[in-house]
Amino acid sequence: MLTIGSRGSQLALWQARWIQARLAALGHESRIEIIHTTGDRITDVPLAKVGTKGLFTKEIEEALLRGDIDVAVHSMKDMPTDVPFGLTIAAVPEREDPRDAMVGMRLDELPQGAKVGTSSLRRSAQLRALRPDLVIESIRGNVDTRLRKVEEQRFDAIVLAAAGLRRLALEQRIAEVLDPEVMCPAVGQGALAVETRTDGEAHEICRRLDHTETRAAVTAERAVLARLGGGCQVPIGAHARIDGGVLRIDAIVVAPEGDATVRLAAQGPVNAAQSIGEALGDDLLRAGGREILEAVYDGSAHE
Repeated sequence: MLTIGSRGSQLALWQARWIQARLAALGHESRIEIIHTTGDRITDVPLAKVGTKGLFTKEIEEALLRGDIDVAVHSMKDMPTDVPFGLTIAAVPEREDPRDAMVGMRLDELPQGAKVGTSSLRRSAQLRALRPDLVIESIRGNVDTRLRKVEEQRFDAIVLAAAGLRRLALEQRIAEVLDPEVMCPAVGQGALAVETRTDGEAHEICRRLDHTETRAAVTAERAVLARLGGGCQVPIGAHARIDGGVLRIDAIVVAPEGDATVRLAAQGPVNAAQSIGEALGDDLLRAGGREILEAVYDGSAHE
């Protein structure tokens, strides 16, 4: 029997159970082991200020390397671009909706000075670029905790991943799904990473869960992020999709205050996903992204 490692949140367990069901359909039984991560323990600090890569993955990957678990299930957007030696992303199953969602009110319905909650520097920077009048405040906690803060009117609206709300059957709470042209999603948002050791039975089994088009899109997005030198808590977005056999990708770098934005697009053959993403990352750096990111890193270093 395989052992699947997962965080203990409602959404993480939904994701782990979804993979468990896919494995069962292939004839492989498994059990789920909950592993608490650094990101789960640090709940009173905005993610962008914690400053550690692998906030939600490190402890799970360590368990995988020790052999305590056979399979790790992560939200792809939590995955650093560097996978530890000895581990690999064995499968990227078909993606859920990659877009961001407004809960509480639509973006264009928010009154002047409305309070909006998000834990993401990428989201807050794009919100400030779109609506400089809004008051953006950090909000942490699982999906239920964040939704409750809207019900209690502590926020006029919050921004969450549409995928998480759909997976938890909470899509009725969505006031508006934001088009990627309006708010560029996080790298890997809506996709899962099924991680295993690089060899062995678990790797061979999990490879069968891979979805070719989703892997290509995520590969391009992660290549942009790697080229920009960013972790998952920087103001970088990327959105790739396969359209008529062509990979198309948009990516954005935004200053935290929303006062500077660099956005570019690229396209090419699906089998060149890695190089397309790398080239787009280089183009973003040359077009002004380097200066924005240097300011972000300098600022975090002094906090």
